[in-house]
Amino acid sequence: MKLLTVETRQYLRYYHSRYEQVEALGAQLYVLNGEGTEDFWPADRYRLVGSRNIDDMIATAKQWHAVEDFAGVITFSEAAVVAVAAIAEALGLPGIGVEAALNSRNKLLMRRAHERAGAPIPGYRHVTGLEQAREAAREFGYPVIIKPTLGAGSHFVFKCDDDAELAERHAQAAEGIRDLFWATSEAQGVDLGPNGLLVESFLDGREYLMEAVSWDGEVYLGSVVDRITAEGGTFDDDVHHAPTSLGPEDLAAVHEVVKAGALAQGLRRSALHAEVRFHGGKPHLLEIAARVGGGGLDQIARLTADHDPIAAVVDIAAGRRPAVRHFRPTGTHITSMCLISEAGVVDRVVVPEEVSGSDRVFLLKITARPGDVIRRPPDGNTILGFLGTTGESEQDARELLDDYASRIRVEFR
Repeated sequence: MKLLTVETRQYLRYYHSRYEQVEALGAQLYVLNGEGTEDFWPADRYRLVGSRNIDDMIATAKQWHAVEDFAGVITFSEAAVVAVAAIAEALGLPGIGVEAALNSRNKLLMRRAHERAGAPIPGYRHVTGLEQAREAAREFGYPVIIKPTLGAGSHFVFKCDDDAELAERHAQAAEGIRDLFWATSEAQGVDLGPNGLLVESFLDGREYLMEAVSWDGEVYLGSVVDRITAEGGTFDDDVHHAPTSLGPEDLAAVHEVVKAGALAQGLRRSALHAEVRFHGGKPHLLEIAARVGGGGLDQIARLTADHDPIAAVVDIAAGRRPAVRHFRPTGTHITSMCLISEAGVVDRVVVPEEVSGSDRVFLLKITARPGDVIRRPPDGNTILGFLGTTGESEQDARELLDDYASRIRVEFR
């Protein structure tokens, strides 16, 4: 089976490990990049369009499809979800459709879809200036969240506790989204909806992440992960634990909320990455992306819940019902984190052998390369990579995670 994967703008080699997983599942993977480098993938299975214009990308995909007869089109990139929906439609292949893709990409369109369906969400306002942001904050009460409509990876997402902080963070976010990679990497020639800022009411409970599947009216929570970060004013330093601490009643409530949101967005057949947060004892939707979650969430799903999100992507792309079930933990405990450093230009990242060679490390992915610029809030949320450890309990896995993370060293130029 031949599958086409798309990046509108090449994001380093971040998705290569997932491309390799797709091929390990028996598919031949062909890569189409709008913008990128020449040597990204084996030449006989790689096309570089040289443009992010959606018509140019569709034309190249059609020509290639006529020769290779692809079974489906996939992406692991948030910035390519809309482009893939358009390309799949043009090629007559399974897909979520452009409208559902837009509802799953633009946070304002997503909130409107949730609101129409009556799904529980925070209060929200689309703001075009500081005074509107202040009016929303007065309506909701502090603290409030400010976030981009076309963001990803928690870039320029801030918690604001008062008027002064809102003014500071609004200015930083408004400036930051002008050249935010995830917004400027979208396909050109597609109306993506407003590229601006939302102000949302703050949800004060714990946060949970799901790798899920929507299939013909039902949603399956494949894995459920607790976010155990000590929070501040930004949301990039993610630390996770699985299996979830949620009990059966709360899990059932989360399932209903995610199902309502996915169907509201129009996601009939899709892999999902969903995030919910409790408030007043009830789950509320933060977002539902029409793709697999980033970092090591696919590995966490396999280890802790026997759910393979990558296999689900492959099956859904080919129009096959994936092998899914409702959440059932395996009993394996893990903790994982984003590796955070100071800002600067990377010279090298040093990982000692006791970390890289440990049989209790299930996830070690260094994404920063020599010459990369690490940006930290308020300028951005660049991370070094990801680390994950196993243990007999959350505490056991977390203690080892913190120890090993402290041994990884980054040197700056």
